[in-house]
Amino acid sequence: MTSAGSAAPRRRVAIAGASGRMGRTLIEAVAASADLVLAAAFDVAGSAGIGSDATAFLGRPSGVVVDADARAALATSEVLIDFTRPQGTLAHLALCRELGVAAVVGTTGFDAAQKAEIASHAAHIAIVMAPNMSVGVNVVLKLLDVAARSLADGFDVEIVETHHRMKVDAPSGTALRMGEVIAAAQGKSLESCAAYDRNGERRPGSIGFASLRGGDIVGDHTVLFAGAGERIEITHRSTSRATYAEGSLRAARFVLTKRSGLFGMDEVLGLATIGR
Repeated sequence: MTSAGSAAPRRRVAIAGASGRMGRTLIEAVAASADLVLAAAFDVAGSAGIGSDATAFLGRPSGVVVDADARAALATSEVLIDFTRPQGTLAHLALCRELGVAAVVGTTGFDAAQKAEIASHAAHIAIVMAPNMSVGVNVVLKLLDVAARSLADGFDVEIVETHHRMKVDAPSGTALRMGEVIAAAQGKSLESCAAYDRNGERRPGSIGFASLRGGDIVGDHTVLFAGAGERIEITHRSTSRATYAEGSLRAARFVLTKRSGLFGMDEVLGLATIGR
């Protein structure tokens, strides 16, 4: 218990994938935070950062050494932020459940069985999971819900996403989430109407996807609603991973107030009930 007038203790954060671009961006954001502190940073064995100080790339030491021992890292932490790969994230969440650590998951590419596994962990610990932690993207998702309801008849829907050449999954998790929001707003499932590969004429009622890869593009997403004589385009462009990091810190603060449950960024940002 803190004494009157004293500052509340900073909450302890662990970063997975600490040697990667997103991992470093998250570390920088936590290091600049007034209410969060970097408790641990870890990565797979053999990663370039193993054994180094987690903030060495910022030109100042933190005293936190990047390690390959996920269990030891999580044992010192209150919340994990994880933008790695599905298999790694699932292993980390199992440890979080065992140790009572909350989690923020920005990893994409989970299949249905893996999502069910995450939901089972969320019965015991609090998890925020979203394919995109950007505040702007999550506002766009709300706009897409409104647009899809109003443009259900007479408009074709196409989703175009562009990312850097190293991105593994295609379409992106954000593009898929956009498709899910649009399909649900129009009373159908994405599985029933998605078109990922197209030859010949467009299938009526489908939601088309196109994925472009090249260079170091952080992430662009455009949803096209094309009707007879008019079209509407809703676009979000990310020019820095810092937007994902800042959204992740907001998610970490939110999830630390919960005992268990699976939450999305719409709940973190208070968007869940807008327009309902």
